[in-house]
Order: sequence, then C-alpha cells, then structure tokens
Amino acid sequence: MISGFLARFLTVENLERDDDLALVQAQIEGRANVMLDKLSGCRSSPACVAQVRANLSNPRLRRAGTAKVLSLESPTAYALDGASGRTRLAWTVLGTLPVVQCITVKRTGNPLTGVSVALLSISAPIENEGSC
Repeated sequence: MISGFLARFLTVENLERDDDLALVQAQIEGRANVMLDKLSGCRSSPACVAQVRANLSNPRLRRAGTAKVLSLESPTAYALDGASGRTRLAWTVLGTLPVVQCITVKRTGNPLTGVSVALLSISAPIENEGSC
C-alpha cells in the first residue's frame, strides 16, 4: 500500500514535466492548436490566446530540434493536495541558447484518489536568472 501511494505520488512530478515539455515542443514547432489544446481553458481566454500567438511569432522561441529541460522549479511539486503556482522552466534545443519561461500550473486531487495536472498559461521568455 505504501509503495503504491509513493509511486502514484512521484508519477505526478513526471506528468507535469512531460506536459511542460510537450507544450514547449509545440511552441518551438509553431503548432498553435496543440498549444491551445494543452493549455486548459486557453481557447476561451483572449489574454491566453494572445500570449500563445505572441510566443509563436517570437523568433527566439522557434527552433529546429527537440526541446530539452535544463531546470524545472515548480511551487506545486510534491503538494499532497491541490495547489496552483507558476513553474519556472529553463529549456533549450541542443546547440542554441537557453530560454526561461513561466508556466501556470494547477494540481487537483490527492495521492490517494489521484492527482491531475492542468497547464493554464505560458509566459513570454523571461531573463535567464529571472523568477516567475
């Protein structure tokens, strides 16, 4: 029972990382519909849609290759119950300069019944040493 609880708890951390990385990958490939699908409620938020469009038109965020996570700092990491916050994600495509962006994340549930992660928004690039 304890090992199952621990496995479920730790799996959520990978879920957020995978979701963040998939969002960034869609961004660097210029796939607006994929980004909008990955951001919960974004299609109905003019500000969110505008930010996605701005990111897609930013040449600094368009790259050929596969995004790699350099650093991920999530204020919701290891939360035992629901939590929301802005994850600081530093990423790169090998051979290019790093980019840092903030992704608003909402976790619901708990490790006993299951935890889900929803990405709500993504920022423009911030300073490499900046915080979210």
